[in-house]
Formats: sequence, structure tokens, C-alpha cells
Amino acid sequence: MAKRRVVIKLSGRIFGIENSEKLLKDYATFLVKISKICQPIIIAGGGKIARHYISHARSSGADESTLDELGIEISRLNAKLLIYALKDKAYPHPPTTLAETRHAVDSGLIVVAGGLHPGQSTNGTAALIAEKVHASEFLNATDVDGIYDSDPNKNPKAKKFKRIELRNLRNILVHEDSHAGGYDLMDIVALKVIERSKIKTRVLKADISILEKAIKGSPVGTEIII
Repeated sequence: MAKRRVVIKLSGRIFGIENSEKLLKDYATFLVKISKICQPIIIAGGGKIARHYISHARSSGADESTLDELGIEISRLNAKLLIYALKDKAYPHPPTTLAETRHAVDSGLIVVAGGLHPGQSTNGTAALIAEKVHASEFLNATDVDGIYDSDPNKNPKAKKFKRIELRNLRNILVHEDSHAGGYDLMDIVALKVIERSKIKTRVLKADISILEKAIKGSPVGTEIII
């Protein structure tokens, strides 16, 4: 019987130069361990490195679609780093289309992707991949430990939700900045996909122990109610 598939969007921070190589190896060890009970499909974020390249290119006059493509390239490089750490447990390269992603997942290996299409965040990409491969769950592992009523990095009194209805989250997102480096809750594309395919979704801290609890069914982070 095929294992249930769990899509995990990993914050680009994990791949950043401020972290040691050991962190990525720890994630690889965790993913191999958890692959005994499910098939992980990982989408790597671009993080500060992508924002650095995008900022330089923007200052040189590059258009927004070109900047998107640049961010996708960086996220795929991040994905490759994790693939190398996973060795033969991973599909050997990041898929570049939804069809290729489906083929990679059918291999039964751990799949690591970056971005796919300009105009889409890696959150939107992760939701589309979850839809395409009929994942049982989408875990959005971010730099914060869940969804708040305002940016907890700016407001120390921000209230965290254990559960939030999708329509209420959409209303919060309308008032959030969408520029690179903003408070990365989720995006409208991701929410539309989650809603139409009723994908079980949770936003949580990008931390190995918390991810393991979520995969094993603990109510960590914030659950999005459809």
C-alpha cells in the first residue's frame, strides 16, 4: 500500500549562510526517518539569498517576471543542497513542472523541489504540488510558530490562532505587505488551491521536533479550517 504523502514547504532560512551545514544534514536525517511512515515532498524557499539577488537585479532595472525567475533559480539551488544531503533517498534533481513533480513522487523517493512558475510564491507552488499528488497534508514551515492576528515580529501583543477559518485568514492577508521579506503567512494563490481541493493545511515553526509532532498528528502551529 502506498504511503500517505505529506507536502512540507521549508523556510528559506534553513538554507541560509547564517546556518551551519549540520542543520541541513539534521533535516536530511529527520526526513529519512519520517519517510518510514509517510512520503515527504519538500518545497525549498529562497530565503535571504534569493532576496539578496532579487534586490541587486531590481536595482539594475530587471523586470518583475525576471526577478521571479531569479528567485526560482535560488530556491532550486537550495533544493539541490538538501537532495545532496539526502543522497540516494531523494529523487536526484528538483522537478521543474507539476507533471515532472508527479512523476518524481511516483518514484516513492523523497522529492525536493524549488519554485515552478513566475508569479507564484513557493507557498503557492507547495499548495499546487499538494493538490497534484493528492497529499494527505500540507505543512507550511515558516519563521514563526503559527498564524497571528498581526505580525508578531512588529507587534509583541499579537495573538496566535490555534485554528483559523480560511475566509478569516484571507481577510488578514489583504492587509499584509506582499513584498519580499514581509510577514510570510501564506498567499492568496495558496489559499485558493487549499480551498478548492480541501487540503488539510497547518502553518508551524520550521523546527524538526515540531514538524515531527505535526506529521504524527499533534495539533502544533495553526490549523487552517476550510
